[in-house]
Amino acid sequence: MENELRILGKTILEAKYEIARKVHENRLSDSTESHRQLISQLEEQEAINIRANFVALFGEALVKGVDKEKAYADIEKWGKETGQFIHSLGVPLDEALKAATYYRTSISEVIEEAVIKHNMSVKTVFAYSRIVDPLFDHAVYYFSLTYIHFYKESLESAKKAFLELSVPVVPLSKGIAVLPLVGNIDTERAALLMEETLKEAGRLKLSHLILDLSGVVMVDTMVADQIFKVMGGLELLGVQTIITGIRPEIAQTVISLGLDFNKQVTRATLEQALADVHLFQN
Repeated sequence: MENELRILGKTILEAKYEIARKVHENRLSDSTESHRQLISQLEEQEAINIRANFVALFGEALVKGVDKEKAYADIEKWGKETGQFIHSLGVPLDEALKAATYYRTSISEVIEEAVIKHNMSVKTVFAYSRIVDPLFDHAVYYFSLTYIHFYKESLESAKKAFLELSVPVVPLSKGIAVLPLVGNIDTERAALLMEETLKEAGRLKLSHLILDLSGVVMVDTMVADQIFKVMGGLELLGVQTIITGIRPEIAQTVISLGLDFNKQVTRATLEQALADVHLFQN
C-alpha cells in the first residue's frame, strides 16, 4: 500500500501545474469583477506557480512516506505565507477560500484516474484520504488564521489613525491653537486626547489652547475627568486653556453631575475666546 501511496504522490507532483491551471481557471470563472481586478495584480503564471506549489505539498507528503511532522510544518508555513500575501492583495477571505473546493475536486479527479489506471485497492484510497484530508484542513486553518491576524492588524492601524485624526490640535497663530472635539469620547480616545494634546502643545510651543466642545455629544464624569486632566497637564506646561462651545444640554448635565467648571475659563464661542487671548497678549 505504501508503494501505491507513493505512486499517487508522484501523480500529483507530475500533474501539479495541470491541477493549478484548472483551479485558477475555475476560480476566475466564478469570481466577481472586483475579485478579478484584485487578482489581476498577479501575473497569471505567478498565480499558477503559487497554486502548483500548494498542490505539490500533498504529493510530497505521499512520496516521502508521510513524515507527518514535516508535512504539517510545510503546510503550516504555506498557510502563513499565503494568508499574509493574499491579505496584502486586498482579496476578501470568503473569496480566497472559495478556491478550496476547486483544489479538492481537481486533485480528486487526478487521483481517481490514477487509482483506476493502476487498479488500486479501496484500502489505498481510504489511506490516501486519511493523509491528504487532514493536511488540507490544516492548510485552510493556518491560511485563515494568518489572514485574520493581518486583517485585525490593519483594523487596529486604521483605528489608531482615525483616533489620531479625531484629536486635531489646529494652530491659529503663534502660540495659539484650537482643539475641536467631535462625537463621543470613550476611554481609548480619552487616553489619546491627553497624549496627543500635550505632545502637540509642546511641539507648537503654545501659550493658549482653546478646547471647543460644541461637537461633543455627551459629557459624563469620565469625559469631564479627562478634560480636567488635560487642562492640568497643559497648566504644568504653562499653557492656559479656554473652553468654548458648551451647549445648554451639556451645561445641564455638568450641573446635574456636580462637576465644577468655576475655576476654568469658559467662553460661549471661539470668536470670544480668540478676542480674550488677543487682548491678553496685547
